[in-house]
Amino acid sequence: MAELQEVQITEEKPLLPGQTPEVAKEAELAARILLDQGQTHSVETPYGSVTFTVYGTPKPKRPAILTYHDVGLNYKSCFKPLFQFADMQEIIQNFVRVHVDAPGMEEGAPVFPLGYQYPSLDQLADMIPCILQYLNFSTIIGVGVGAGAYVLSRYALTHPDTVEGLVLINIDPNAKGWMDWAAHKLTGLTSSIPEMILGHLFSQEELSGNSELIQKYRNIITHAPNLENIELYWNSYNNRRDLNFERGSDITLKCPVMLVVGDQAPHEDAVVECNSKLDPTQTSFLKMADSGGQPQLTQPGKLTEAFKYFLQGMGYMASSCMTRLSRSRTASLTSAASLDGNRSRSRTVSQSSESGHLPSGPPGHTMEVSC
Repeated sequence: MAELQEVQITEEKPLLPGQTPEVAKEAELAARILLDQGQTHSVETPYGSVTFTVYGTPKPKRPAILTYHDVGLNYKSCFKPLFQFADMQEIIQNFVRVHVDAPGMEEGAPVFPLGYQYPSLDQLADMIPCILQYLNFSTIIGVGVGAGAYVLSRYALTHPDTVEGLVLINIDPNAKGWMDWAAHKLTGLTSSIPEMILGHLFSQEELSGNSELIQKYRNIITHAPNLENIELYWNSYNNRRDLNFERGSDITLKCPVMLVVGDQAPHEDAVVECNSKLDPTQTSFLKMADSGGQPQLTQPGKLTEAFKYFLQGMGYMASSCMTRLSRSRTASLTSAASLDGNRSRSRTVSQSSESGHLPSGPPGHTMEVSC
């Protein structure tokens, strides 16, 4: 009897009937491998079903990293190079990831029937609470590209208490004006839907160069079995409402934000304008050289460095090694603070493939850092 009591005390997890310790260990290992590979779920929302894939296990008192992809892509084609980058592994070991596929964009998605009313971008944002409720997650750090950046921004405006931070790549918060509509209609007369979407994703210089990357994504979009669905998502993006950001007003992002754009991106002007409308004490602006229209694909290393520093600024991963980018940026901001006292400013980081000096610009100006 004494031996039986000792076994009960030392056994941490009771076995299922007929299950040996070896079988239990194998089952636990299989479950862990399954989590590492990602578990795909679908949840019903007021605007239809949405599919998402979860990697890792939730960490206590830490938000989930939730991603949302751009038009013409899904979570794999948009984010795989970034999250498989070697230096990113330190980040993903500390956070659970939730990769959302816009409706009809997931792999193997059936084509929507003729006449199907695709959700607006506002409605796509309203699907996110259903995902968090399903997973029992309370807060997120959002990472969005293009249309996905807009969706996450809209969600953050309506649910600010659940968003701890946002990384917004190629965001255009403005609705299309009449001139934009005219140009869009004119382009539609001479270009196919895949070519229009490629022009949204990449710069004209990249498309003209027709690199291996461009050929790959042109093939992905042109031969997509769900091209009709992609066109519906594209139409929703072009019908987006203005987010009406205004510095100093209640309509603004209230969490830390990192805006990212390539120096050759078709959305550079829109991101610069967005930066001017957000709270400068909460917003960092990262303009990446030689990255083209999709920096998460072409410069995953530099973006990973910036993301790591962004997380450190939020109070996470404080023990992580400082990278060259973050050291340079810290030195720049420290130098600026010594010149400008405690005045807050919008922080700009401009990356170059060549190493350079840290300019100490006049007080009150944004700092340009080459690294």
